[in-house]
Amino acid sequence: MIYIVVLVVTLIFGIHFYRKSKRQSIQPFPWHWRKLLTDNVLYYRKLSKDRKITFEQRMMEFLSEVYIDGVQIELEELDKILIAASAVIPVFGFNEWHYTNLSGILLYPDNFNEDMQFSAQDDSRNIGGIVGNGRFEKQMILSKKALYHGFNNTTDKNNTAIHEFVHLIDKLDDNVDGVPERLLEHQYTIPWLNLIHKEMEAINDNKSDIRKYGGTNQAEFFAVASEYFFERPDLLKRKHPELYKMLVKCFNQARPSLKKND
Repeated sequence: MIYIVVLVVTLIFGIHFYRKSKRQSIQPFPWHWRKLLTDNVLYYRKLSKDRKITFEQRMMEFLSEVYIDGVQIELEELDKILIAASAVIPVFGFNEWHYTNLSGILLYPDNFNEDMQFSAQDDSRNIGGIVGNGRFEKQMILSKKALYHGFNNTTDKNNTAIHEFVHLIDKLDDNVDGVPERLLEHQYTIPWLNLIHKEMEAINDNKSDIRKYGGTNQAEFFAVASEYFFERPDLLKRKHPELYKMLVKCFNQARPSLKKND
């Protein structure tokens, strides 16, 4: 059964590569997506008018470079919007960005297990997103349930899709190690590592409000802290000012308060 699942997913990714070779042009931003973005992506809603236009253009660039397909679901416009927004948000501080280590994304209807199965009867079905390796290199798998939760709940400091795109950013130097060499200038590497280990120690001693998964290793800390940075920048700045300042340097963007009622 596992062999069949892997074979099917491999075939789907093969189709992705073929389709990607046929999709090169950047399409115009659909005007009706603006309301969907405004209603569902708080980050976008807080941008100025000019920056919103830039954000929209960056989304369309991403969608021209990466193929998205659904597994046992028919893709909806909002699926693509949320995935593209998740890709743009972490790198919006840079004038140009291309995920050279990503070719295709599979969207599953729900969380899945390590064998990429999502049966409702499976108690191990607890993965919301992964960045592929080996035969699935340059691929990402996301749960639609987790994707939507990340944007529907703006207070829990969690966003699975942003988490996975941060892993991709981390992986650009071929090492998913929590040290994004493409983002951090060399002189900040040692201070960043020292800060990581201090914060991880606090997590593992139950003395931090950063999600416990961030205490697993350096790579997961970077991804979890980045979720916090983009979801609750106001709270991160207040509770972890040193970490907030380092992430501002890393992503080249200061995050204003993103409270819904602002």
